[in-house]
Amino acid sequence: MHPNEQLIDDFYNAFAAKNYIAMTACYQPTATFEDAVFTLKGKEVGAMWHMLSEGGSDLQATHGDVQADDASGHAHWEAHYTFSGTGRKVHNIIEAQFQFQAGRIAAHHDHFNFWRWSSQALGPSGLLLGWTPFLHSKVRATARARLDRFIQAHPQYQG
Repeated sequence: MHPNEQLIDDFYNAFAAKNYIAMTACYQPTATFEDAVFTLKGKEVGAMWHMLSEGGSDLQATHGDVQADDASGHAHWEAHYTFSGTGRKVHNIIEAQFQFQAGRIAAHHDHFNFWRWSSQALGPSGLLLGWTPFLHSKVRATARARLDRFIQAHPQYQG
């Protein structure tokens, strides 16, 4: 197994165990993360995983199809959890792309179907409006505000 495949495997095993400290250790200090909800850099990346790990009491994450070389890699992963904003069950299916630098993740980009996610997480409003830029922007702003509050409450992510 390539060392970067092991790194991805370690990352998702840590996520399944809700070990945000081990997850954060897989990233470069200047790493970036992007998905349909977040665009993050540096300490914000670790703060997001910390917030999600602590907030998802019923979170179950699985992964597979891990492939990587010296420069890049990808993995398939799935998350089952209850969305805290509505109490609705979500099964999110994600394809992850990675860029590596010096044996750690330098860039991480998760791809998932936002309309499918919003239909599950938000119910009828997500089903009807999940494809619109309006709802996408509202979800991004709400998630960003939640992360900002989390960072304010955890000084290790400030600065």
